[in-house]
Amino acid sequence: MPQANIVMTKLAGRLDASVRKDAFSFLEKLSTEDTQRGLNIEPVKSAVDPKVRTGRVNLQYRAVLFKLTGDSIPTYVVYGIWNHDEAYEKAEKATLRVNPVNGIAEIRVVTEAESPSAPPRQPGRDDRVLRDAPPGFEQLPSQGGAYETAPPPTEAPAIVNAPQELVQAFDVTDGIAQCIVGLSRSELEAFVDTQPEWLGLALLELADGRPLTDVVATYRDDEFSKVTGADDASVLRGLHHPYAKLTFTQIEHNDEMAKVLEGDWKSWRTFLHPDQLRNVEQNNGGPARLTGGAGTGKTVVLVHRARRLCREAPRSRIALTTFTANLSRAMGGMLADLDSDLPRAKEIGQSGILVAGVDSLVRAVLRKAGQDIETDVAAVLGHGRTEIKPASGDSEWRNALEGEGSDLPPALRNTAFLKAEYQNVILPSRIDSREGYLRARRPGRGVRLGRLQREAVWRVVTAYRGATRVAGTVDFAEAAAIAAEHLRRTSTTLIDHLLVDEGQDLSAVQWQFLRAVTARGKNDMFIAEDAHQRIYGRRVVLGHYDINVRGRRSATLRLNYRTTRENLRFGLDILGQESFVGLADDPETTSGYRSARSGPTPQMMPVDSLGEELNNAADLIRKWTTDAEADGLPPESIAVLVRGTQQRDRVVNGLAERGVEVRAVDRDVVQAGAPVVMTMHRAKGTEFSRVLLFGVNDRSVPISMGEYTWSDEDKHDALLRERSLVYVAATRARDELVCSWSGAASPLLPGEAS
Repeated sequence: MPQANIVMTKLAGRLDASVRKDAFSFLEKLSTEDTQRGLNIEPVKSAVDPKVRTGRVNLQYRAVLFKLTGDSIPTYVVYGIWNHDEAYEKAEKATLRVNPVNGIAEIRVVTEAESPSAPPRQPGRDDRVLRDAPPGFEQLPSQGGAYETAPPPTEAPAIVNAPQELVQAFDVTDGIAQCIVGLSRSELEAFVDTQPEWLGLALLELADGRPLTDVVATYRDDEFSKVTGADDASVLRGLHHPYAKLTFTQIEHNDEMAKVLEGDWKSWRTFLHPDQLRNVEQNNGGPARLTGGAGTGKTVVLVHRARRLCREAPRSRIALTTFTANLSRAMGGMLADLDSDLPRAKEIGQSGILVAGVDSLVRAVLRKAGQDIETDVAAVLGHGRTEIKPASGDSEWRNALEGEGSDLPPALRNTAFLKAEYQNVILPSRIDSREGYLRARRPGRGVRLGRLQREAVWRVVTAYRGATRVAGTVDFAEAAAIAAEHLRRTSTTLIDHLLVDEGQDLSAVQWQFLRAVTARGKNDMFIAEDAHQRIYGRRVVLGHYDINVRGRRSATLRLNYRTTRENLRFGLDILGQESFVGLADDPETTSGYRSARSGPTPQMMPVDSLGEELNNAADLIRKWTTDAEADGLPPESIAVLVRGTQQRDRVVNGLAERGVEVRAVDRDVVQAGAPVVMTMHRAKGTEFSRVLLFGVNDRSVPISMGEYTWSDEDKHDALLRERSLVYVAATRARDELVCSWSGAASPLLPGEAS
C-alpha cells in the first residue's frame, strides 16, 4: 500500500538516460515511505513557496518537489530533477498554486521577467543543447540547410489584446502581459514553452485570432474556478482540473512512473486532452464525425471511446476498423496497451471489441453468408454464382481492354480510368445492364461521356465481368458491394457500435457495407477523418450513403501532440493553398492547428547524385542512432521514408554497403533492433522520433500523371493525393525531420525547401 501519492510533471521526464534508474528508485521509495533516511527530503529555507522540498536522487542530482498534506497520506508533486546546485536554484523560485481565474493547478516561476521593465525571456528548446550536425549539414548549397520557418523581423505582434485584459483573463503579472503583447508569432512560440501548458495553448489560440472571451471560456470550469489559492486542499483539487492534466500526471503504478521518466514519446496516446475526452464521452443519436490534422489524437479518441462503450455495455458488439490491415493492427496494439482486460471479440457479431480492417470485415460477412449469396452476386454483378475468390491482380481488366477497348477514345483507353468508373459509378449504383449504365448519373467523375463512349465502356465492363465469372473471382470493391447487398437483403446487422479511423480513404462501396453491417441507434457510428491525409481513392460524401454527420454531429481537434511546431508548420506548408473537402462535403481548413511542443527546424539535404545522398543518409543514421541511445530511445524510433518499394530496397542495400544496418518494413510490423525503411504509404498511422524523407526529387514525387490524361479534374485529384502523401510522411516525425534529394527538389516541397 503506497504511503504517498506521486504526481509528476512532463518536465520530470526530461532526464538523461544515466539518471533514470536512480530517479525511478528514488520515486519508488518516496511512494512507499517518504521518511526513509536516504531520501533526504528537506524544505528550502529561501523558497518563495513553503510547500517546496528537495530530495536526494544520487550524489549529483536532486529532485524538486511540492509536498501537499491535504489527504490522509501526503502527495508529492515532482517538478523536476536537476544537478544539485541547479535544483536548489529552481526550488527557490517555483511556486505551485491554483490559478484564481479558472481553478487550474499550475507551477509558476518567479523571475526577473515578472518585472514590468524586464525583457521577455528567450528560452532554448527544453533547455537542452543540440548535438553537432553530421557531415553534409555544415556547408550546404543555398538550396539546402534549414527550412526557413521564422517570420520576417517586421512581423506584427501576435496578440493584439491590451495587457490589462490578459492580466484579468489569465492572472499573469502586468510585466508578463506587456511582454506577451509585444511578441511576434515566432517569439510567442518560444515564450509559451516557459509557461504552464494551458496558458501557452491559450495564448496560441489568441494569436490564431480566436476571441479572448471564447479562449477564457474554454479553460474555465465552474466546478473548479470557485476554488483558488495556494493552500494544500485547493491545489489538490486543482490538480484534477481537466486542463491541469496537460501538465500533471497522477502516478498509479510503477509502469506509469517508468514511462514518464523515460520521456515515453508515445505517452501522449494514453492521456486525454479535454477536447479529446469530450469526444470520448459524448453520446450521439446516430453517426458522428471527428476531424483533425495529423497527430491530433483522433485514433486515441477512437480507442478510448471503444473502451468506454465496452465498459458501459460489455455485451455489446463493438468494432474498430480502418482502411488497411497495418493500421488495424496498430489500433489493436494501442487498445491492448490501454486496457488489456477488455473483452475482445474473435469474430464479427460476437460481444466485445473486434479490431479489423474493412476488407477483413467484408470477408467475415461473406464467410458467414456461405452459399446464400447467389442472389446478392446477381444484384451486384448481373449474374448469380456462389463461388467468389479474391482476384489476384488487374489481368482481367487488361485483357478486357485489349479485347473490347478499341472504340474507346485514346485518353480513356487505360485500366486506371476503367477501374475508377467501375468502382465509383457502376458498383455503388448496382448497375447490371447496358441500359442502366446509359442512364446513370456520374457526379464528380471529371469527364463527360456521350452515348457512344458509354457503350464502349460498357463493352469492356461486360468482357471483364465475363472473365471474372469464369474465374470465379471478385475484387475488393465487388466483395464489399456483395456483402452490403447480402446484409441489406437479409436485414442482418452484426455491429452495435462502429468506430472508423482514416475514414477519408474508404470507398463508396465500403461505406455502403459499413452502414449495412451496423445497427442503427445511439452511438452507432463514430468516424475519424482528415481530408488532408487522403492518399487512397477518390473523395466520397457520406450523406449519399445514408450517413448524416453534418452540423452538430461533427467536431474538430486542432491541438497536435505528436509533431513539433516546426515540423507541423513544414507539413502544413506542403499542403499549401490547396482546397480540401471532407466526408460531410464541407471544406476542411488547417486554420488554428497548433502544436504543444517545439523542436529543431527541419533540415534540407540536396546533393547532385544518388551516391552522395546515400552517403549523407548513412552519416545521419549513424548520428541519430547515437543520439537515440543517449535519449533512451530504441533504434527503431528512427525511420527513412521513400516513395516506392523499389526505392526502399535500393536504400536498404545502399546503406548496408556503407555499413549501416536498417530493416525494410512492408506488411509486417516494425521489429525492434534497427532503424526502419518503409514507403510513405506504409508509414500511415506510425510515428517516429526522427525521420529522413529520402529521394524527394521531381522524378519520384509526384509520380507520373500519365494515366490521368482523360480528365484535368482527376489529374488534379491525383496530385492532391500526392501532396497529402508527402504531408503524411513529414508529420510522422515527432522530433527531428530531414528531407534529402539528388537533382531537382520535388515541386511539392515548400518553397523555401525547393
